[in-house]
Amino acid sequence: MEIPQGLKERYQRLLGQEMGPFLEALLRPLKPSIRINTLKGNLWDIQNRLEEKGLKLSPIPWCSWGFWVENLEEESTLGNSLEHFLGEIYIQEASSMIPVEVADITPDMRVLDMAAAPGSKTTHAAQKMENRGVIVANDVSIHRIKALTHNLDRIGVINTLVTTMDGRRFGRLLSNYFHLSLVDAPCSAEGTVRKSFRAWNNWHPKVHKKLAETQKSLLISAFKATIPGGTIVYSTCTFAPEENEGVISYLLDHYPCHLEAIHLHGLDTHSGLPFWETERYNPQVKKAVRIYPHKNEVGGFFVAKIKKEEESWAGSKTDP
Repeated sequence: MEIPQGLKERYQRLLGQEMGPFLEALLRPLKPSIRINTLKGNLWDIQNRLEEKGLKLSPIPWCSWGFWVENLEEESTLGNSLEHFLGEIYIQEASSMIPVEVADITPDMRVLDMAAAPGSKTTHAAQKMENRGVIVANDVSIHRIKALTHNLDRIGVINTLVTTMDGRRFGRLLSNYFHLSLVDAPCSAEGTVRKSFRAWNNWHPKVHKKLAETQKSLLISAFKATIPGGTIVYSTCTFAPEENEGVISYLLDHYPCHLEAIHLHGLDTHSGLPFWETERYNPQVKKAVRIYPHKNEVGGFFVAKIKKEEESWAGSKTDP
């Protein structure tokens, strides 16, 4: 697959001398990875059973339930396994486990997963919460909701309410309600090309700006829906600064919040970019993390952990 020339030039400006290893990693297929579901059984029992069947598992260091499957090239083998049908495993890309792992989830929380389908982060959060507390798992697409509800049932999640609406409504309908909001925003998906080249096929120079406006609206809604002192975790699977640092910088500049540092065992990260092209971002964006495939053998990801100020309000610094 040939990378679009305009996108290749962006990556050169973004990565400089790391461009070569970065592109080589993007063209390598991903290793399948799973999360063992402790809502359905004991971690060690399920792990031992999988290994007795011949699977070679290696731990994902930033998730105690996560494993790479070293001796499989296709996820379909896992998808046809008994353990998958029973809900004892969830097939999940290793980098997509990061947002829930940085979120400091506890069982008594009220959690919003604003763009939840197909359920990777919702089921992960429910596992962290031991099926206690409450999760509102939302997705705007009724077609994607089917996959979400199927996975919730399969994994055995019972603490979750599923909704289907525009995520931008939560800030008005449930202001200052959730302890934690997860915003895995719809994005240009450049970080997923190790699974599919669709993001490259669909790339256009104007796509980032258009998506960024939607992302800002969703993030502002999540901010308003979160209690003062609560946390918002914003994530994307793209490398585009307009959709990452640009979106976070807008929230930092207009709403009472700050970023918290992200440190996960075994995860090699780059700091968020303080500037891109002619844009200068809020200096705090350096506390966000960029996850590159040539550093961790994963798909590309961006994660920011946002803390809403204790003395806060639902509106912006410019609201009347």
